[in-house]
Amino acid sequence: MKRREFIGLVGTAVAWPLAVRAQQSEQMRRIGVLSGLAESDPLSVVRIKSFQEGLRELGWVEGHNVRFDNRWAGADSDRYPTYAAELVSLGPDVILTGSTPAGRAQQQATRTIPIVFVSISDPVGDGFVASLVKPGGNMTGFSNYDPAMVGKWLELLKEIAPNTKKVAVVYNPDTAPHSIFLPPLKDAMQAFAMQMVPTLVRSVGEIESAIAALGQEPAAGILAIPDAYTYVRRALVTAQAAKHRVPAVYPFSVFATSGGLVSYGVEVTDQWRRASAYVDRILRGANPGDLPVQKPTKFELVINLKTAKTLGLTIPPTLLARADEVIE
Repeated sequence: MKRREFIGLVGTAVAWPLAVRAQQSEQMRRIGVLSGLAESDPLSVVRIKSFQEGLRELGWVEGHNVRFDNRWAGADSDRYPTYAAELVSLGPDVILTGSTPAGRAQQQATRTIPIVFVSISDPVGDGFVASLVKPGGNMTGFSNYDPAMVGKWLELLKEIAPNTKKVAVVYNPDTAPHSIFLPPLKDAMQAFAMQMVPTLVRSVGEIESAIAALGQEPAAGILAIPDAYTYVRRALVTAQAAKHRVPAVYPFSVFATSGGLVSYGVEVTDQWRRASAYVDRILRGANPGDLPVQKPTKFELVINLKTAKTLGLTIPPTLLARADEVIE
């Protein structure tokens, strides 16, 4: 059940009058989109729709004055550079990327075409921008990292499974921005008297074996940091955690709705919608290097009470009261 509802998107009926703004130019503009998700992923539809509706309200109507070229990498590291090059060859006016690997591939493909990114945790550390305030270059966008998230994840794990002593931080080193998460996690775990165990997974078999091994250890838990690889394989990760009865905290709500115990993190779809404003400004002449990288503003806590009961865990009433959504 929903505890707090975010006011829905403005209907398309009110968007049509704003289309008049775009009639100032008859030129058809082109927007490339490189997503880290698979095209078949239901979230792909939700995010693209949110982005396009945001643009529509700003006067950019598909088939009228703008066209979209979408590519879906499905967290496959081999697809990113191929699709990034394809988008560049189409000569878009601006490119939107979703995930760190997508942003990296697109940056390597072009240093001139404007790029707006979403869901990148460490834009400065990964070399996408010179600084958050003054990005410089051809990239800007929206970061999904807030330092407070690290402590919040461990706090949630401790509240739900107080006896947790060892925490496996699960991620694929080829796709996860782990460098920004591991140092603060190590410090935070010391404060919580927990042992951090970096757990690298690059295949389905490694995910299964790693979680199965954790199930054999007492007082073990899982923390999945933001990672395009595990994100795409969220159903597998959450199923294995439930199968081996390991409490886990995840960075995005889709993990909890896929059967995960609890999630806390940035509301990603909101960032895709907000990205439409930056794309609009660039299409109207703004320099991406002058647009500051924006930090996350919306977070959501989702608790899967059904999974908690399966694991034999009791969720504190105070925690349930703080949740944005409780799945029963």
